[in-house]
Amino acid sequence: MKRLLILLTMMVAFSNALFSQVPDLDPVMISATMQQKRIRETGRNISVLTKDDIKNIPANSLDELLRFVPGIEVQQRGPQGAQSDLIIRGGTFQQVLVVIDGMRANEPLTGHFNSYIPIHPEEIERIEVIKGAAAAIYGPDAVGGVIHVITKAFTHNFETKNKSAAASVQTGQYGLFNGRIALSSSNKKSYVSGGLQQNKAKGMQMRGTTGYFDNDLANISYARKLNDAWQLMLRAAADSRDFNAQNFYTSFVSDTAREKVSSTWQQLALTRTSEKSTFSIMANARQLKDIYAFRPASIANQNSTKLFNADLRHTVRFKWQQAKFTSGMQVFNKQIVSNDRGNHKHLHTGIYANLQHQLLNKLFLTEGIRADWDQSYKWSLIPQLNLAYTGSIATIRASISKGIRDADFTERYNNYNKPLVTGGSIGNPALEAERSFNMEMGADLLLDKPVQVHATLFQRNQASLIDWATTAYANMPIRNNLVPTGIYALASNIANINTKGAELDFSGNHSWGKETKLRWNSGITVLKTGKGNSIPSFYLSSHAKLLWNSNMRISNKFGAVSMGTVYKKRNKQTANAINANISPEYFTVNLRIEKYLFKKKAGLMMQVDNLTDVAYSDLLGSMMPGIIPMPCIYSSASRPAFGATNRPVAATPSPAMRAAGRKGIALSAAASGMIGGIRASDSRPPA
Repeated sequence: MKRLLILLTMMVAFSNALFSQVPDLDPVMISATMQQKRIRETGRNISVLTKDDIKNIPANSLDELLRFVPGIEVQQRGPQGAQSDLIIRGGTFQQVLVVIDGMRANEPLTGHFNSYIPIHPEEIERIEVIKGAAAAIYGPDAVGGVIHVITKAFTHNFETKNKSAAASVQTGQYGLFNGRIALSSSNKKSYVSGGLQQNKAKGMQMRGTTGYFDNDLANISYARKLNDAWQLMLRAAADSRDFNAQNFYTSFVSDTAREKVSSTWQQLALTRTSEKSTFSIMANARQLKDIYAFRPASIANQNSTKLFNADLRHTVRFKWQQAKFTSGMQVFNKQIVSNDRGNHKHLHTGIYANLQHQLLNKLFLTEGIRADWDQSYKWSLIPQLNLAYTGSIATIRASISKGIRDADFTERYNNYNKPLVTGGSIGNPALEAERSFNMEMGADLLLDKPVQVHATLFQRNQASLIDWATTAYANMPIRNNLVPTGIYALASNIANINTKGAELDFSGNHSWGKETKLRWNSGITVLKTGKGNSIPSFYLSSHAKLLWNSNMRISNKFGAVSMGTVYKKRNKQTANAINANISPEYFTVNLRIEKYLFKKKAGLMMQVDNLTDVAYSDLLGSMMPGIIPMPCIYSSASRPAFGATNRPVAATPSPAMRAAGRKGIALSAAASGMIGGIRASDSRPPA
């Protein structure tokens, strides 16, 4: 840590002496901080995935795409987005906030379904990733970071007239069918787009069940220019997933679980833009139904949740110090109706203000303050200060802030409403909210070519971390539906946590002649976590201590080669009952080769996932597929955003399964895991 700090100081001190004047460090305008500004002016470490990046990185779903973004750890239970947890800077998956066009998308039941983004991939314009806390802007849950998905409909400029279509179809063994279609049309007054996506397979035979999945997505978006000042944006979407969930949440041999998840999404935004100000009204509603059956003879857990968000925002631009002042009010309400967790409502409101201004042409300051009222933890004041000092080729930045996260419905009420519970994870209504104090400092440097280097040191001091702790029957706060002989994991505020880390990111864009281009991005994250007591934490023991993500693409007039890599080093875990384990480290490679035809109007493509055929899991027992080659023919008007096809879903680890993966056939859908070291009962735990 000390050596990296010295390196940062040297980079800043000697940059002007070492390097001559170069083009603008940061031409990209981002909106992740509510105000349109250049990345270098934010004082934060922010990554941007453009629509071209989304198409070119060799991934098959949004969660797989994020695996190759420096600083993001994705813990998958099977590919194809069956279920994935997103982790930034060593936090928990509930501490990463997913936002769609300014609206929060985190599912209130468990927070697991962050990859269930109800947006067709062709509709995504870009993805902005804020590493570190942003609670003063976005409110609770934005502790480890924010992933902001920005779509074409909500950013359309109404300056062009265009029509487009995209489609793809693939079939395979075990009834595999993957199909996508997307259409869009725009003129100087309106924009409309829609898409359908279906991925399904019967799956191969597993332990007492088959590894089937049936995933469907539909969405439509509309934008209208009402006059020179006002714009209206609308969206409606539906997502349905029916899949085998064997050992997704337990390590029982008797687990033959299946799960059905369906959700709908409605979103509205009305904005008024003038020379000096912008006013917006944003709202969205999300409904989700989750039916989980541990085995056919058990009573299924049935959970129905609703999430409503509304945000009023006003930004004023001043000539004084080129200042922008944003103020607003946010409200969101969560509801659940469940035979397992009971019926509950949760209300949250907040008011916020954010001032960004420039001093002495080089120093940018962003001061934010947010006052929240929450039904659980009542009033909370959340400040944040960002600083950026910019030079011709170097930027020094720093940020301090507070963060907060309240318990979800599973952590508070899991197994709370069952008549008889013989073991497993038990919710705790008395949980306190997690609170954190966050600090970071870093430097950004633009070298010749150009090559960008981003170095960051960060520290998060966190109080009252929520996790699952083994608890004797006698110490359970509520025992009326528990048996004395049961083994239980109680949701608890287990510890005060101190997380320190360093991020070192590199990126570059290079050209040779008019046709040959190279774009690459690579980053290393190192973490050290200490806690204030001896209670073991499943969450903290499962995240990577060393993480390396990278992606690259080289192209010319003949074709292109794209590659994504991930290296993880973490703690080893074992579940003997289902013969599952997590190795202390793994390295995977995805490779895509394209040959352009007919002046790039068509092409041949071969993508190979897990090129080195590594046997690995992100979560205990959730075995991922071996090497999977996937050939495809496409036209320039029909190339899908996440490659030619979706990767088949993995099965429980076995030689036969991995052999199937080597042949490139569809694998079955299953995964397995442990919950805080406690095997769950015949009810869905919160892992």
